[in-house]
Amino acid sequence: MTILVTGGDGYLGWPTALRIATRTDDRVLAVDNFGRREWVEEVGSTSAVPVGWMDERIDAAAETHDVANLSFVQGDLAEKAFVEELLTVHEPDTIVHAAAQPSAPYSQINGERANFTQHNNMQATRNLVFGLHEHDLTDTHFIETTTTGVYGAPEFPIPEGGAVMENQGERDEVPFPAMAGSWYHLTKSHDAANLRLAQSQFDIPISDVRTAIVYGTETEETRADDRLKTRFDFDYYFGTVTHRFCAQAVSGYPVTVYGKGEQRKPFISLEDAVEGLAELALSGPAEDDDGVTVYNQVTRAISIVEIAETIADVGAEYDLDVAVEHFENPRDEDETHKMEIENDRYMDVIGAQAQDFEGGVRDILDTLTTYDDTIAAHEDRFLPGVLEE
Repeated sequence: MTILVTGGDGYLGWPTALRIATRTDDRVLAVDNFGRREWVEEVGSTSAVPVGWMDERIDAAAETHDVANLSFVQGDLAEKAFVEELLTVHEPDTIVHAAAQPSAPYSQINGERANFTQHNNMQATRNLVFGLHEHDLTDTHFIETTTTGVYGAPEFPIPEGGAVMENQGERDEVPFPAMAGSWYHLTKSHDAANLRLAQSQFDIPISDVRTAIVYGTETEETRADDRLKTRFDFDYYFGTVTHRFCAQAVSGYPVTVYGKGEQRKPFISLEDAVEGLAELALSGPAEDDDGVTVYNQVTRAISIVEIAETIADVGAEYDLDVAVEHFENPRDEDETHKMEIENDRYMDVIGAQAQDFEGGVRDILDTLTTYDDTIAAHEDRFLPGVLEE
């Protein structure tokens, strides 16, 4: 048996590959083209946590966790020839597809980056599902991390998957419509639609894992050795809101809440996100009539201002004097939206939430206070800037 984890060098992909490898004797193959490292460097930033290259990480996994079944191959999934070779040689039984250009702000910079994001993300997914079909690997369980961002911000509770449409007195369940708010998020909306089509045409079992905003620096496995750490981005383009706020707190920079900050967003800790992906990879696809199962990979919704205030409260434990300041919102969004989102199916996968938000903030500050010099050297990246073409 072979489990393929794409985006295996990334923030979520690496600890997922590591956890799977510690729980099975099956072969686990991580795949990446190191694109995330290049994109972050392009915007003038860096990971706050030093990140080893994959050979160092795999050696550390073997020494620390006695893992002998984890390996790595470098390549670009947007290149069909590479995907053809990958599937021919390794014939995966499961694919955890976590590879993507994951930044909404990066995709919004200009047309060039919007085009790149859409081509890169959707081409990789299409190459993989068509490759499974063309190589007679349609029993392969295909797990993709899409995003809760495909839902937008509707005024009703977000279902775990489909929606009900009514017209002229008739009702039916349909896939949730694409309500994404960025060129990046639309790639995941299109991926979700393409995966349904691939399941319908090729009969591939699909798990569509709609990932919320992930926070945290550690999992059970990465704590064991500094060489096993996953990356931590804190800049405007690649640092998610919790990470950016925590980095601002550590550097003495005001925590920048855009607008009122009362809008709630879906969140999940790194530990809980990794657990779900590992469990789905090891347990196989759910029994579902249409072959596509949607999971809302979220543990709770939190308002932006609550995030800032929690960081300020926890920061006091680290002798951080955290100022929360409100700035004009550069994004077109409802600053008071009270998101509700269903997650029963995903919670059944992970069993119980492993880390609450306050504990996650404490975890992040434990890490970032060690690397405050790196953050201070790049604090100009907290806010959007003009990139050279």
